[in-house]
Amino acid sequence: MTDTERTARLDAAIARVREEVAGLHAELVRYGLVVWTGGNVSGRVPGADLFVIKPSGVSYDDLAPENMILCDLNGDVVPGTPGSERSPSSDTAAHAYVYRNLPGVGGVVHTHSTYAVAWAARGEEIPCVITAMADEFGGPIPVGPFAIIGDDSIGRGIVETLSGHRSRAVLMQNHGPFTIGVNAKDAVKAAVMVEDVARTVHHARAAGPLVPIPQESIDALYHRYQNVYGQSGDARRDEEAAR
Repeated sequence: MTDTERTARLDAAIARVREEVAGLHAELVRYGLVVWTGGNVSGRVPGADLFVIKPSGVSYDDLAPENMILCDLNGDVVPGTPGSERSPSSDTAAHAYVYRNLPGVGGVVHTHSTYAVAWAARGEEIPCVITAMADEFGGPIPVGPFAIIGDDSIGRGIVETLSGHRSRAVLMQNHGPFTIGVNAKDAVKAAVMVEDVARTVHHARAAGPLVPIPQESIDALYHRYQNVYGQSGDARRDEEAAR
């Protein structure tokens, strides 16, 4: 492959991720996971040490592929690229740390969804007491340490908490949920699901004692959902199998 062909292929990959990430922010609004300009989605550019993330403090209505920001894995904005005149999300350093240290991660999402934030405010993990949690997260959703926004402290907490853990979601204490996925869409799905289970378990506990699911049943449910459920050609399953 010539240098020109490699450049054209990279440009096409960046354009695809820009479009995907810009569009996925609308899903955060649609599912009620964010307020005002809070929250963010990022996506890794396949085959390159780059990722795309939203600009800081810009209305969700104004997000578009051309104002997404391209960053390297140190969290530095790539100069001369569309959107590079803007400041990236305040969580950019955290996303970059995750991408540097978890090479299988292709998407990262942060939201301020109400029920997940409420669990984070208590510093309490969400126990695995419904089958949807066993399916999607393979167990409880853990709590990560309190960390200040602006550097890679949050990223370190995410990686330390989720390394070796089945969950694709972490509740950063006093802050809120961060989710990871094989791509940006997968991470958004995890963000939607973590708020759904946070809400359900909250209401269940308010009504009475929670009934735990035996570990062997959690394992069986997780295996079925991750390896059998759905149609052949499922994007998440295929990407995980390729790794």
